This record gives sequence, C-alpha cells and structure tokens, in this order.
Amino acid sequence: MKRILIPILSLFILGCGDDPLPKPKGYLRLEYPQAVYKKAITPLPFSFEKNELAEPITKVKSLGAIKGINIKYPALKATIYLTYKTVTEDNLDSLLRDAQNLTQKHTLKADEISQNLFENKDTKVYGMLYEVGGDAASQSQFYLTDSIHHFLSGSLYFYAKPNYDSIYPASEYLKKDIKRIMESVRWKK
Repeated sequence: MKRILIPILSLFILGCGDDPLPKPKGYLRLEYPQAVYKKAITPLPFSFEKNELAEPITKVKSLGAIKGINIKYPALKATIYLTYKTVTEDNLDSLLRDAQNLTQKHTLKADEISQNLFENKDTKVYGMLYEVGGDAASQSQFYLTDSIHHFLSGSLYFYAKPNYDSIYPASEYLKKDIKRIMESVRWKK
C-alpha cells in the first residue's frame, strides 16, 4: 500500500502549481527615421529627390550608351539601381520590353506582381511601378520615360537572401522612396 500511496502523493505535490500559460506573441519592432527628401543633382539628363538616409551619389557608371547611378542605403542593406538610356527613333519598344521582361523574370519566386501606372503630363514623365511580393530578388522595379528622349529604369535590391517576411518593413519604407523618385524626376533640356 505504501508503494502505491507514496507515488500518488508525490504526483499531487509536484503536479500542483500554476497552470502553464502560453507566451505572448512577440513582434519585431523596426523604426525608420522620417524621410527627408532633397534634390539630387546628377550629371545625367535628369534630377530627382532622394532620401537623406541614402548615401550621397558619388559617381556615374557607364557601359556604352547605358549610364547608371546607385542610391545606397547602408542602414537598410539595400540599393536602388538607376539606369538611364537615351531614346532613339527605333529603340523605345525594346527598352519598354526589356524593362517589363526584367520584372517578369521574378515570377518564379514571386507570389504576386502588381503594376501601378504612373503619369505626370505636366513634367512629361510616364512609367510603371512593379511591386513584387514573395521571396523574389527585387521587391520593386520601375521605369520612366518621356517617350521621345529619355528612358530611366530602376530596381531595388537587398544585400541579403530574399526572405519576404524579413525584408518587408525595409521594402515598404523604400517603396515610398521609389514613389518619391518617380514623382520628382525632371528631365533636363
């Protein structure tokens, strides 16, 4: 009888206590500074406003007729790559097709790709913003043109393995910067 009573009493003594409660959910809290935009003057035939969080633009990279600048965000481990090409009589269709095909290459990893048409008739800036959802290499891509002289394309890349959940807050912050770039582009004469 003692052999049975001692283990049962031990279970009651050790088993008594507070009911276990699940831990509350924890969320990653990332706070980014309020964006302050200043006009970025480039030697390329356009200007735009960029976030002061980004490093100053130091040089233009050239590859024949293609010229590019990088807007680096070291704190976010990201870069917006801008590529400029001059429109000629016969290359606008191929420039548009190339910009659209670059975005479509992300369909293998993307959950969705939304298109947002951009048009500013006053400044003659027309284009498209692509927002890529999922574990794609680039979360945002865009192009702008005046359809006569200028063609500008841009892509957002992070210096990290594409994990949508991890880069989502930074991606959303930088999408606002991309929209500001698109809205503030002014072609030089």
